Amino acid sequence: MARSFFLFGPRGTGKSTLLRQLFSDRETLWIDLLNPEEEDRLARRPMELSERIGATRPHPEWVVIDEVQKAPRLLDVVHGEIERDTVKFALTGSSARRLKRQSTNLLAGRATVHHLFPFTATEMGRSFDLDATLRFGSLPGLLACPTDDDRRAFLRSYALTYLKEEVWAEHLVRRLDPFRRFLEIAAQANGEILNFTRIARDVGADVKTAQSYFQLLEDTLVGFLLEPFHQSVRKRQTHSPKFFFFDLGVKRALTRMLTVDLVPGTYDYGRAFEHFVIVEAARRSAYRQNDYALSYLRTKDDAEIDLVVERPGMAPALVEIKSSDRVDERDTRTVDRFLKDLPGATGFCLSRDPIAKVIGSVRALPWWAGLEELAL
Repeated sequence: MARSFFLFGPRGTGKSTLLRQLFSDRETLWIDLLNPEEEDRLARRPMELSERIGATRPHPEWVVIDEVQKAPRLLDVVHGEIERDTVKFALTGSSARRLKRQSTNLLAGRATVHHLFPFTATEMGRSFDLDATLRFGSLPGLLACPTDDDRRAFLRSYALTYLKEEVWAEHLVRRLDPFRRFLEIAAQANGEILNFTRIARDVGADVKTAQSYFQLLEDTLVGFLLEPFHQSVRKRQTHSPKFFFFDLGVKRALTRMLTVDLVPGTYDYGRAFEHFVIVEAARRSAYRQNDYALSYLRTKDDAEIDLVVERPGMAPALVEIKSSDRVDERDTRTVDRFLKDLPGATGFCLSRDPIAKVIGSVRALPWWAGLEELAL
């Protein structure tokens, strides 16, 4: 860690825990803006940060500021300290909204930007359980929950904490009730092509408000847009994106489906598996910083590819995601069809089938092997 950096991630992904491990053997000054008194003092008088750095003995090598978006003006002081080369900074945040709103430039490249997500399957190692992850997600806090009832209680509390602390306390919406309804509707539409007009009608708001709500979810890092693929950027922008919540358990909490089992072979299980593979791919791509672009492809006659992986210097990879544990040509025919229209593209089918095979022009792989094959 030679440079200052931002570490962004949703609440509960372990940003503070990770930094305490990384800086356990270094001279470090900790600033916790989740502490209301600390946040109030430094928001009122940001220059106090420089005074504390100067007064700390021994002089700190690093300063960690937790949840920096709560006092954005501190970044002007941070900028000055970095310019004077007096100390390095580790800055965490669970929302970029206030930083954007106040036109903060994220230190103009003087700090690198990283993201932290719920656990990937690789990080969980032998403790990874696909069905448990489909039901409850992979937030680190679940490790302290010994029973399914405890996991449900944790996830319900997480959803309420997001509403109370991330949205309402930060005055990100004028009225909480419409946004509360929106959250459930957005979770129900997870993984579908967004119809802003229909969502606005269901929420009881106008289209611009519905669009702003989705922007808020992105800014607070609880979801991301999957844009439609097209080799023309202009055409890509004429179609609606899909939206995915960052964690499967949080999505199920918002739809109040935590007590409903997910049964292999059902529609809901298939949707959950697709959600899992796409967020897993997005997390791994972000960690590897491989500059991949992820999208989906759908034609006017409703033929669809679940995931398109655009890799620099390579033809795109078309990925069909199936929750089946036994894949055959019925699962790969859509990819085969699109490969004829995209010369050079490669086709994959990722599933729960443990046996790798080639069906026509498509490589059918276990989901974990397919993600590795794609360098995800």
